[in-house]
Amino acid sequence: TAFLHGNLEEEVYMMQHEGFVSKNCPDKVCRLLRSIYGLKQASRSWNIRFDEAIRSYDFVKNEDEPCVYRKVSGSAITFLVLYVDDMLRA
Repeated sequence: TAFLHGNLEEEVYMMQHEGFVSKNCPDKVCRLLRSIYGLKQASRSWNIRFDEAIRSYDFVKNEDEPCVYRKVSGSAITFLVLYVDDMLRA
């Protein structure tokens, strides 16, 4: 569900999904306001949103490994390692 929280920068439209077609407007399309799983830009838009959110908590992205963030608070150092598993298991 992570990819459902990405914001889209461009206008994206999709056909109404089979089984959910409006009886009143069967020829209309849906304009997406957020990314959905399966869009080419879904993972990137989610990552941008995550990066903006985590930086607002004073985390700093590691320059050599962009999935690692660090935060220093006094004598405490916190590392956040980002990992998204996008594999389906049977």
